[in-house]
Amino acid sequence: MAVLIAGSAVRTCLGSGAETFDGLLRGACGVSPLRYGDSGQLNVAYGYHAELDGEPFRAGRLLAECLKEAVEQSDVDTATQRVAVLVGTGLRELSAVERLALTGEPVSAGRLDFADVVAETLPGAAYVTTVVNACSAGGHVLALAQDMLELGECDAVVVAAADAMTRSMLAMVGRVAETPTERVRPFDRERTGVLLGEGAAALVVVPESWDGPALGRVAATGLSCDAHHATAPDIEGIARAMSDAYTRADRAPSDVDLVVAHATGTALNDPVECEAMRKVVLGGGGNPLVTAVKGSTGHTSGSAALVNVDVALRIFASGEVPAVAGLTDPLDEGIGLRLVIGDTVTARPDLVQVNSFGFGGVNAVTLLERV
Repeated sequence: MAVLIAGSAVRTCLGSGAETFDGLLRGACGVSPLRYGDSGQLNVAYGYHAELDGEPFRAGRLLAECLKEAVEQSDVDTATQRVAVLVGTGLRELSAVERLALTGEPVSAGRLDFADVVAETLPGAAYVTTVVNACSAGGHVLALAQDMLELGECDAVVVAAADAMTRSMLAMVGRVAETPTERVRPFDRERTGVLLGEGAAALVVVPESWDGPALGRVAATGLSCDAHHATAPDIEGIARAMSDAYTRADRAPSDVDLVVAHATGTALNDPVECEAMRKVVLGGGGNPLVTAVKGSTGHTSGSAALVNVDVALRIFASGEVPAVAGLTDPLDEGIGLRLVIGDTVTARPDLVQVNSFGFGGVNAVTLLERV
């Protein structure tokens, strides 16, 4: 059963959802000098930071802003309706655990998995489940929401995701680059690696019987967990998620007009994602435009999928597809793909594919339709 999106909110280094989309259309890059840890020891000199004062509980604070905005936009009432909240994340509030280890600063368990944040922001919500599923977490909770609504377990589901920078994740990013990456350059031949971006997003998902306004329709989300490698992507696992989405939606790759790609700007992800799209989408008769956002926002980890969904919804509304910031010379594996380079493209897509892939081979591919 397809479901509708009745509200959507985003926070990234570029600001709100509207500000983020405006930045994408302008080709803006939100990178700035790293604000946490010792950049020399971490081998990371830059990041895509959200504009928040102070370090503690940044992910939860971004999440709270998105939850409030999305629910207010949707007119869903947590006091009178059965509303579940699903939160996807890669790291939860890991920075708080790091501070506990370094300084002994206490932290409650409820702050770590966002239960306290949701209770404070949406006090009438029926229950909260946090899914820690790497960089595709937002796509996985969106799939779970669709199942819950189809089964009649609730009247609406608030699907959210959030992540902020942590020193341990920064250290891991620094270990895979010989020299610090200066900016993310998705699908570019000269890409030098990923940089973390702080972000959060929230969607309000309702059944198709919803009689209020809707921003878009979720046809299906395809999932796979290939467990191919701890960090390296696998083309077959990604292709299975894409094919699963089309099968569940009863649509064909030839129907898709646009792909909002995962596109991390890394040596392994970009060519594998391109090859998977060539295999499934182009191989199935599709010829969509392909865009991506991480050149502007950095890698927002667990919230990346829902940030991409919000961008797709704004493309539906505006008829403008932003170019891939940082992309000037496409990699060889991108040959045949209609990558949006340089300037915004005017288009009115009816079906959009949103890719998200995570460590361990947890993959989620969502198909969104214009309402």
